Amino acid sequence: QEHCAYFSYFAWRQYTLGRIIDGSLMFDQLLKHFQNVKDRRIISLFDQDKKRAMNFSVLQEDLFLDFSKTNIDRPSLELLINLAKFRGISEARDAMFRGELINTSEGRAALHTALRNVEGTPIYVNKIDVMPSILQTLEKMKVFSDRVRSGQFSGQGGTITDVVNIGIGGSDLGPAMVVKALAPYHDGPNCHFISNVDGSHIHDVLSKLNAEKTLVIVASKTFTTSETMKNAKTAYDWMSGAVNEPSQQFVAVSTAVQKTDEFGIYRDHVFGFEDWVGGRYSLWGPIGLSIIIAIGAEIFEALLNGAHEMDIHFKTAEIAKNLPILLALIGVWHNQICNYSTRAVLPYDQRLNKLPSYLQQLEMESNGKSVDLDGSLLDFHSAPVVWGEAGTNGQHAFFQLLHQGTRIIPCEFLVAAQSHEMYLDHHHKSLLSNCFAQSEALMRGRSFEEVCSKLSNDDVKYDEFADQARHRVFPGNRPSTTLLYPKLTPKILGKIIALYEHRVFVEGKILGINSFDQWGVELGKELAAGLENFLTGGSENTDLNASTQNLVKVAKSMR
Repeated sequence: QEHCAYFSYFAWRQYTLGRIIDGSLMFDQLLKHFQNVKDRRIISLFDQDKKRAMNFSVLQEDLFLDFSKTNIDRPSLELLINLAKFRGISEARDAMFRGELINTSEGRAALHTALRNVEGTPIYVNKIDVMPSILQTLEKMKVFSDRVRSGQFSGQGGTITDVVNIGIGGSDLGPAMVVKALAPYHDGPNCHFISNVDGSHIHDVLSKLNAEKTLVIVASKTFTTSETMKNAKTAYDWMSGAVNEPSQQFVAVSTAVQKTDEFGIYRDHVFGFEDWVGGRYSLWGPIGLSIIIAIGAEIFEALLNGAHEMDIHFKTAEIAKNLPILLALIGVWHNQICNYSTRAVLPYDQRLNKLPSYLQQLEMESNGKSVDLDGSLLDFHSAPVVWGEAGTNGQHAFFQLLHQGTRIIPCEFLVAAQSHEMYLDHHHKSLLSNCFAQSEALMRGRSFEEVCSKLSNDDVKYDEFADQARHRVFPGNRPSTTLLYPKLTPKILGKIIALYEHRVFVEGKILGINSFDQWGVELGKELAAGLENFLTGGSENTDLNASTQNLVKVAKSMR
């Protein structure tokens, strides 16, 4: 069965590689078109097409994507859509959903979508339907979370009041982001997240909690992640100082049952998941245990339903109306064609302030590669640098650079039409005003003549115009997209996360890279293990660069 799966994928992969090589002509066409339009003002496109705001936006039920404030016109959009078709995006997408081994460097499927397959329709990996196991694990999560939330499962000092999730990377960023985003739906224990091996992180969290009423979740697929296991051992020692049976209040999310046994965690407290679920795509399953405890099974299912709806949209919508594909094509246009090397994610929602960090890992760990599927060096840049901050805070931090800096940085705004706090609706109207004003200002800019006119009206002396005006000119012509939705509900959040997951997958396929491995994190971890041994009194590693050896020596002397 495994042999047949490899053969099936190999045939598809060869087909895709052929398209990648031939597709360079399409990139050439896009680059040539960009050279012809790169100096054009984006705002002029609205004069040429009176319906541009409608023609360059897509409404998918309750998500509205506006990409009219970019330099993408009809010819460039058609070229981009043709590129997506030529790269075999539809075929690659279908291969992923079928459970084929699209993670070629590890010989695995990438089936995080199965975790939210709420309909339970069969999905096969190596001719084995994985859905019964997934649904069984989901039911186990529901039962356990209900027991914790109801007080039936208690600590040795009473009802569980706090849950501590110990993980790192995908075992931390996804759950932490979702728990924060869905704060209005919390009616369970308080959730805390520990990821950094820096002792201050675990100290600052645990020092405020009552160990007798705390549940600790250790999230590590292999149960060997160094940072997570060091934090887990410290948490276990902390728990041991307060209760007789610390294992009773520990839960593991892991596939390594033997190692969880060695740690002392009860078998019925272990939630496993398959190796075809990557860490940064894993919040939909057991890694989301902290989420389901915080918001309950019903709300968690709404999150899954939203993601599943986006899966269906991704599978069925035509390219010109397909949100994940469009977002990916916009990203390729800005990064590979326009050579804008970074992307700012700007959620105008305080509860989404962890979204930029989550998307940073999702995109940069997935597509931050230097070789294609065949192992050949790329002759173009791969993923952009993804970063951002919640609005309006960012306006008083880095928006100066966005507006007047020498680099052009495409911006992605996200905002809800209304908030959960209707009694503070005047706040939300101000938030919306700021969000829409920033995208307008980035595109429109302000010319030297406009500044001079304004200064004259402000009664500034004429001979001061030139000196003053040049500092107040906004170049404008800065591209942005806006994703607008009614309210940040669990369903909407699920759709947004799945939208970005699929966007990253499509970008990876257009670039011809594997979005589901992350070998780039390995070398640093290997070297860190040897360095820690040296710092704790072991032998010196003479293979290290002289600078690193000297840093260790100086650090030891300072200690």
